[in-house]
Amino acid sequence: MPTKMQIMNNKKYQTEEITSLFELPFNDLMFKAQTIHRENFPDNQIQMSTLLSIKTGGCQEDCKYCSQSFKSKSGIKAEKLMKTDTVLEAAKKAKESGSNRFCMGAAWRNPKERDMPELVNMVKSVKGLGLETCMTLGMLDENQAEELKIAGLDYYNHNIDTSEEYYDKIITSRTFQDRLDTLQLVRDSGIKVCSGGIIGMGESIKDRAGMIATLANLEVQPESIPINKLVPIKGTDLENTKEVDNFDFIRTIAVTRIVCPKSFVRLSAGRESMSKEVQALCFMAGANSIFYGDKLLTTGNAKENEDIKLLKELGLQVMKSNESNKSHNESEYITQSA
Repeated sequence: MPTKMQIMNNKKYQTEEITSLFELPFNDLMFKAQTIHRENFPDNQIQMSTLLSIKTGGCQEDCKYCSQSFKSKSGIKAEKLMKTDTVLEAAKKAKESGSNRFCMGAAWRNPKERDMPELVNMVKSVKGLGLETCMTLGMLDENQAEELKIAGLDYYNHNIDTSEEYYDKIITSRTFQDRLDTLQLVRDSGIKVCSGGIIGMGESIKDRAGMIATLANLEVQPESIPINKLVPIKGTDLENTKEVDNFDFIRTIAVTRIVCPKSFVRLSAGRESMSKEVQALCFMAGANSIFYGDKLLTTGNAKENEDIKLLKELGLQVMKSNESNKSHNESEYITQSA
């Protein structure tokens, strides 16, 4: 059964329907996205998250974009899982800097049972600071999802990355269905879902529409949808990929907002290369969450002082944790038909 503040989804989108949104005149698309955003979220508020790599390198997946893959020639070496005390210090700094959600990422295909006690301890400790908690650890089994839920994990991130049709051009070490299965386990355990994708990996507009359709058509849409702009990293298969056009990226944000009206839409990887004008248009298109801090796993991110300056320039305020939880309807669930 859906838990409080989850949105039951009874509208099924066709890829062609979403593709047609991409084809709207830019101003019309922006107007539609901003209107829907204001109907579902507080005006001019941004949710702030911090991401920490708790276990870097040596991942057994072959994702072509990732510098942490065992197939990558990026030079990143495999490290051991951090201890909870180290993670807790980073979480304290994140809270002091203004973040209200702390995300912990491990470069794994899936966590081993020997690692679960430490992971559970991390969740409990970070949760004890009053922060929302999120983890991304690869695929989970039912028992692991249940352990993390009992520990108090609020969100689990597991991106689908791209459309089902384009997926095997980027990843072959696990299937698209594997990703969906993990998302279902997370949902069934009662943990909120964070799932999005990467723009600029050579995919078509139709692929972007297909990725968004998959997320929009889940029985319960993800509470959080990170939209990443590919950061071509030396040593990965996509290091020479042409940078995605800024307007194409902004359109992706807007379309996501329109078809997933109650989800947080997060500007994630690639924000370091975006001008403040591009970021402002992304916020107008319905993005209302950012990763805050100088680093995202192994790639750079916009500087903290630059973020604060930009938010001030735009008249945006940092959303408090309790407001973030109120952003969805307070009833047991609502049926979404729009």
